[in-house]
Amino acid sequence: MTTHVIGDTAVLTSRSLRHILRSPDTIITTAVTPIALMLLFVYVFGGAIDTGSQESYIDYMLPGILLITIASGIAYTAYRLFLDMQGGIFERFQSMPIARSSVLWAHVFTSLVAILVSIAVVIGVALLMGFRTGASVLVWLAVLGILTLFTLALTWIAVIAGLSAKTVDGASAFSYPLIFLPFISSAFVPTESMPAPVAWFAENQPVTAIVDTLRALFAGQPVGTDIWVALAWLVGILVVAYGFAVAIYKRKFR
Repeated sequence: MTTHVIGDTAVLTSRSLRHILRSPDTIITTAVTPIALMLLFVYVFGGAIDTGSQESYIDYMLPGILLITIASGIAYTAYRLFLDMQGGIFERFQSMPIARSSVLWAHVFTSLVAILVSIAVVIGVALLMGFRTGASVLVWLAVLGILTLFTLALTWIAVIAGLSAKTVDGASAFSYPLIFLPFISSAFVPTESMPAPVAWFAENQPVTAIVDTLRALFAGQPVGTDIWVALAWLVGILVVAYGFAVAIYKRKFR
């Protein structure tokens, strides 16, 4: 049974990836917004922002930019899922001898691959802009693991939106608050510089713990308890979003 699910998921994922390869504008568009933000903050605002550290501003803000890249990319997951539903593809799959769970997982893995490519593009541009890190291979793998977990958590939220939306605009609109969330965190400025109520929110929302963890990993500094807070948030969001997505899918396609 497990082999059947894996095989079906691989076939459907390959189908979705071929669509992206035929129209790579998804990856390009996903990378454009965070790259534009990097250029804006580093070359326009960066000189006026005091982070309280000796590191360059591009080193300080890259973790937040990577999270914005992911948040931008998941909108396309909801969009593709919504179009498949409207096109009757889900009903067609229901009549075929394939594992039902493979349909959703194919969209999730497609999202993961596309977003990781976008992240690689953004990091490449950041290196050209002066980003530097002494991170070892193991540290890079830890960073990749956290970014992958963040992508999976948000992608399952995108699945919920794609399954529940009534219009194309509604399918992708859910991502706007997620893109905005890093701006109310430690991603671009220290939370100490914010008004007390805003600082409290920034310090107690998941993005700050994730950003602080990634920043410490890149800088070769101790991550402290931030990594455990970040992982708790990510695993919790992933489990809850996955549960809701599967329940909605079963209700729609019994």
